Amino acid sequence: MPRTLVVTNDFPPRQGGIETFVRAMTDRFPPDGVVVFTSSEPGAAAHDAALPYPVVRDRAATLLPTPRATSRAVELALRYGCHRVWFGAAAPLGLMAGRLRREAGIRRLVATTHGHEVWWARTPGARGLLRRIGTGVDTMTCLGESTRAPIAAALGTQRRGASGAARLERLVPGVDPDAFRPRDDGGTVRETYGLGDRPVILCAARLVPRKGQDALIRALPRVRAAVPDATLLLVGAGPYERGLRRLAAARGVEREVVLAGGHPHAAMPPFFAAADVFAMPCRTRRGGLEVEGLGIVYLEAAAAGLPVLAGDSGGAPDAVRDGETGHVVDGRRTDEIADRLVALLRDREAAREMGRKGREWVRTEWDWDRSYDRLAALLA
Repeated sequence: MPRTLVVTNDFPPRQGGIETFVRAMTDRFPPDGVVVFTSSEPGAAAHDAALPYPVVRDRAATLLPTPRATSRAVELALRYGCHRVWFGAAAPLGLMAGRLRREAGIRRLVATTHGHEVWWARTPGARGLLRRIGTGVDTMTCLGESTRAPIAAALGTQRRGASGAARLERLVPGVDPDAFRPRDDGGTVRETYGLGDRPVILCAARLVPRKGQDALIRALPRVRAAVPDATLLLVGAGPYERGLRRLAAARGVEREVVLAGGHPHAAMPPFFAAADVFAMPCRTRRGGLEVEGLGIVYLEAAAAGLPVLAGDSGGAPDAVRDGETGHVVDGRRTDEIADRLVALLRDREAAREMGRKGREWVRTEWDWDRSYDRLAALLA
């Protein structure tokens, strides 16, 4: 059968929401129907050897649409008989589209946007490049209305017309409800990190300012005034770690903020099982250029039966039913964050009911197989 070439920088063992998205979708192709072209990554050889489909790693740590890398993509498409291409993240790799169509005879090209394409859409020079990607592919996908609007404006139209812009369609991630479910194996995590039986607020995300871990640390003294044993568990790695440690010390909560480092996606369910509340009060930064695309981790937390506190950045509110499965807050308002956390930690029955509704919602509305079927239809 004709193969699909997946061109992406976002592929495990690299960790992140986009990596989870791309891997989950790619795994659903028939093994002889897909090949992945991606960047180099430590630990990739062992990871890739366990997959049933070929993964070709470029020598570069970041794959860019250079003439050399594009030539390699063309060569792979020809070697494996690929007639379709999916760009796991539209920018910048979608700039390869023209040569892939001309030189490899690619018939269908789909490019998926996340949060960082909003920066491209709102920045004068990058906007032109995003529009060029839009003219090179058949379909561009978005996560929801919050990201659709700026991207559609950058493309100039939502339907292919005089401008030649790609059709813009919604394509969302899903959750594996069997992996992410209410479980009773959180004891190991609690023991490992010395959490005991304390109320635990979990945030699992890359340690960067946009995710809002600093807002949780600032809110923690107020939370602990009402819930004295409350502890913040931060799972993730990133450049903001040192700053977060300094902030915790300055606020006098260094012993109540546990930084657990980064962990593979498959290792995350016990962390959710160890928590009472999930919180990631993300916020839009840099004048609207840096936004949260959606936040798969909110959906995973809900599937695990946790109430969810999300920031009001970009598409994050789409991952929470405000007041029903959790709360959406202003990620810059420490008092609002603290008050919501206190309410969730104090009223355990209400929190459990939010978790129950969240899991049911995710099981019904956020399904990987349905998302894959959508992608396959766009590629067909």
